[in-house]
Amino acid sequence: MKVAALFSGGKDSTYATYKAMALGHEVEFLVTIVPEREDSWMFHHQNIRLTTVQAELMGLKQIIVSSSGVREKELEDLFNVLSRLSGSIEGIVSGAIASKYQKTRIDRVCEALGLESIAPLWGRDPVKLMYEQLDSGIEAMIVGCYAMGLNEKWLGRKIDEEAIRELEGLYKKYGVNPAGEGGEIETFVLDCPLFTKRIEVVETEKKFEGGSGHLNILTVKLREKTAGGN
Repeated sequence: MKVAALFSGGKDSTYATYKAMALGHEVEFLVTIVPEREDSWMFHHQNIRLTTVQAELMGLKQIIVSSSGVREKELEDLFNVLSRLSGSIEGIVSGAIASKYQKTRIDRVCEALGLESIAPLWGRDPVKLMYEQLDSGIEAMIVGCYAMGLNEKWLGRKIDEEAIRELEGLYKKYGVNPAGEGGEIETFVLDCPLFTKRIEVVETEKKFEGGSGHLNILTVKLREKTAGGN
């Protein structure tokens, strides 16, 4: 099936794209929605400009459109861009895991356009999913922290086994979704099996206040992958 993948540059949208391709779907486009507001209900904001680098490393066509970021108005923006593609694709891939808010709205847009909603990660246990992503070769760093227990030290931290265990601990203590599905964390993918090269972050800028913050990636460079894949 020819599909378009909703792509934010984070671990879940990247892994959903990878899984969709593994299932035999042809990803014709990556669709990146750039919200004008940082507190968008549907779409990621941090470091969204660098998705162009990731798309190039995957060799996939990318369509970038802006959105007001206003609740529900975002659906109109999503509908408008997907309606232009509906003659070229049969389905939409999303990285939704447990957010009914996100999935029901994507399903609604797909139904209106006669497209299939494909959510390879939907209903998965978040901790098991994160280990699976790690084992698959997804290398991601945390670029946004918006929940209790996630202090400034988490910004720029790569997601490894230790980080997953600590996130699981925060879930037990504060109810923080380990995968960040509720907006607790935002991530940026540095490497994955679809990339021809890996991304190395050179310069960053942290902003943290009032118990939350984000990491702006200022400059990056590309590195050849080693025989081990990193």
